[in-house]
Amino acid sequence: MEMQLRMSYADSTSALTVYNAIVPDDDGYVTSSIEGNDVVFNLKAANAGQMRSAMDDLLACVKIAEEALGLVSVSASDLDSDSLLE
Repeated sequence: MEMQLRMSYADSTSALTVYNAIVPDDDGYVTSSIEGNDVVFNLKAANAGQMRSAMDDLLACVKIAEEALGLVSVSASDLDSDSLLE
């Protein structure tokens, strides 16, 4: 199972900063790259459960990086109510 997630930012500096914050967490399930103002994440998993876990981890890391950089002004809601992002 494979999935690509593309995060677009206002400028290449913001994209590079988020990329640099996330790339140490690439753990075999995700590879990251920069394309202009976008950070592109390619995820691989053996099944839907592993894909969900990889996406949860990735999005939590992106959220923290964006908050630390001041790219978001409020915390994102925890969409699946599992308290991992709060």
